Amino acid sequence: MMKILEAVRDLYLPDGWICAGFVRSKIWDTLHDFRKRTPLPDVDVIYFDEVNVDENEEKKREEQLRSMLPLVPCSVKNQARMHVANGVPPYASSVDAISKFPETATALGVKLGADGRVILAAPCGLDDVLQGVVRPTPFFRESEARLAVYKERILKKDWATTWDKLDIWVDIEKDSTSFLTP
Repeated sequence: MMKILEAVRDLYLPDGWICAGFVRSKIWDTLHDFRKRTPLPDVDVIYFDEVNVDENEEKKREEQLRSMLPLVPCSVKNQARMHVANGVPPYASSVDAISKFPETATALGVKLGADGRVILAAPCGLDDVLQGVVRPTPFFRESEARLAVYKERILKKDWATTWDKLDIWVDIEKDSTSFLTP
């Protein structure tokens, strides 16, 4: 993990973070007593640059990461432009974008500070990820359309097959705090 964190730090991305599954899966692997890390399809890297929202810049950054980490598939996205693709109001920062990820357990980011210490962003808190709870973020609970996206993701990801101790919210209503698990 440190090698990946160092490589992303060395890109000097404005408001750059590694987020989502990179953090969440490590925690879930630990909760499930896995000795070996679950393979990730990719490492999600985000940043926030309102000045240069050209998608080609993201591709350039992915290429730079690929040269540093040839065996690690990475996705690099500028959150200053992703609101358009996601059909939502503009994000204020990378952490604001993280807060609007579909699941609270995925709404996490890490980066290395200037002193080499790991910095964690958890705008929706840590309780859910540490307790193995998967539920929509407040942002996704505000809209039926976003809840539908959340539910589709839950089915597609099939996390319970890999991490069988998870408590996954599957039957949820807009603005609801109640849930049923499979």
